[in-house]
Amino acid sequence: MSAVFTTLLVANRGEIALRVIRSAHALGVRCVAVHTELDRAAPHVRAADVAVAVPSYLDIDAVVAAAVATGAEAVHPGYGFLSERAAFAQAVEAAGLVLVGPSARVMEQMGRKDAAREIAVRAGVPVVPTGQDAAYPVLVKAAAGGGGKGMRIVRTAEEHDEAVAAARREAAAAFGDDTLLVEKYVERGRHIEVQVLGDSHGNVVHLFERDCSTQRRHQKVVEEAPAPTLTDAQRRLVTESAVALAREVGYVNAGTVEFLLDTATGAAYFLEMNTRLQVEHPVTELVTGVDLVALQLRIAAGEPLPFTQDDVRLSGHAIEARIYAEDPFHGFLPQAGTPTLVRWPEGVRVDAALESGRPVSAAYDPMLGKVIVHGADRETARQALVAALDRTTVLGLTTNTGFVRALVAGAAFREAAIDTAYLDRTPPLPPPRRDARLVAAWMTARAARATGAGPFAADGWRLAGPPAPVTVELDEVLPVTAHTAGDVRVEELEHVPGPDGRFDVVLSLDGVRHRAAGCVLPHVVEVVLEGQRHLFDRPDVFADHAVHAGDGTILAPMPGSVVAVRVAVGDHVEEGQLLGMMEAMKMELALTAPFAGTVTEVGAVAGRQAALGDRLFVVEPREEQP
Repeated sequence: MSAVFTTLLVANRGEIALRVIRSAHALGVRCVAVHTELDRAAPHVRAADVAVAVPSYLDIDAVVAAAVATGAEAVHPGYGFLSERAAFAQAVEAAGLVLVGPSARVMEQMGRKDAAREIAVRAGVPVVPTGQDAAYPVLVKAAAGGGGKGMRIVRTAEEHDEAVAAARREAAAAFGDDTLLVEKYVERGRHIEVQVLGDSHGNVVHLFERDCSTQRRHQKVVEEAPAPTLTDAQRRLVTESAVALAREVGYVNAGTVEFLLDTATGAAYFLEMNTRLQVEHPVTELVTGVDLVALQLRIAAGEPLPFTQDDVRLSGHAIEARIYAEDPFHGFLPQAGTPTLVRWPEGVRVDAALESGRPVSAAYDPMLGKVIVHGADRETARQALVAALDRTTVLGLTTNTGFVRALVAGAAFREAAIDTAYLDRTPPLPPPRRDARLVAAWMTARAARATGAGPFAADGWRLAGPPAPVTVELDEVLPVTAHTAGDVRVEELEHVPGPDGRFDVVLSLDGVRHRAAGCVLPHVVEVVLEGQRHLFDRPDVFADHAVHAGDGTILAPMPGSVVAVRVAVGDHVEEGQLLGMMEAMKMELALTAPFAGTVTEVGAVAGRQAALGDRLFVVEPREEQP
């Protein structure tokens, strides 16, 4: 297949950079990667043909200079970073290069939610009623950018000023623009988006829709195609509206038109247009059979679309789960660290750049990768995703894998009953630790035998003879009362000796097999079961592994920067009152008083970095008055 360009610079990192490089190489295109010092040995750097260091992925001058210096004819921005910056598109065009995306003019118009709304009205597309004069609740959101950054729900007048200030800070940090838009907030809605493609010959088509309703704080978690609850009339409305909007603005390349479907009324409202490839594009690729990145490159090279709207067909159902470095059971706090083992599932599509031993930094977005499945129907795909997440293992770093696995396996997702506010209304419950504790106890005993030390060194369990896998009965490791009655066994699949003492095992509970992995460290036993990471004190005290503080002491719950300090020593505060704000990975976290009292210590300093567990505030309880 002939090359559409000779050389392409990929102005991104991580899994999307790898995704673009894969399709470009298939077209015979030479690829240039850019990287910061932190990413000098990253997977996308190794996958590219040439790599150029830049101070930042947001440095427009450095990225464009790298493209010119390496002889690139085109630049693919991926998503995030500079992908929706009109100034970047202008700089690329001014350098005589081709941006794989819409023009700077279109990006400026559609990249801003306020301007895009006016264009939608001209195109006859239904829009959300404005909320400036409406009763609460309203939605305050950044006019530039997306991804849930700079967005707040405001339910009362008392919340308004603080929510607007926080949204402005997030918007400015993420997009360099703190302009906000206020709209009516639909309490129970579904997030429906339509993939569109336009070429420079006047052709525009849609590739049907995706449902992205499973989200938390406007950050998508699970996406699927097609949308499972749309009626034929609703599908016609959103797809035809998306094409009309793209035609109205003269859109060229791949874009996504987002709608909010009010489940109470059935009405669909235009939200925004994303002038780039979306994170969730793989589900559209799996149900339509097209390579969106390859089409992007061909369109950017001036080729017409190779098919018409009538040629686009849906086949089966696809679901994508995003894997984040975050702790869902402790406020979804961002996580950083170095995973000792990363194992992605085989037999399904995985778009990821996370590797064993590759540090995860708080400097970038916490998304680590995506697990995507396809099935003949939605239920087949759902079961395949649950099984794939069971086979996803990350040791040494907390992720949301177990949370997403439980979510997809649950009744609400199975019945397609999740709306955009479901996860905010339904905080996740910590997973049971009993079964993981069985595995931890077994591994502790097994490691002791391997080293010839500990109470189980001689004969702590019974082994099946070779060549069958090692089978262990747990009665001698834990009391029978520690687990359910019935047949409970652990089968060893692999043991990698060494300081980490890593194991791959199968836990069998009354004939139901569960794949697990873990490692035995000097003081902690780590187990990943059904995607969920568990940490236990070794050897026999199975307690949560977390930073604890005494009453009234507020520790940094994540590594990040302090963006605001709202109190001083001697201030009297009420329970729940805001003490300060932290930010990591472009998301903010409020630090509040645990009870009414007096601030006796303020260690937080606005603008400074805080490490996990740093002492930020101390509040002494208020004495009861006689």
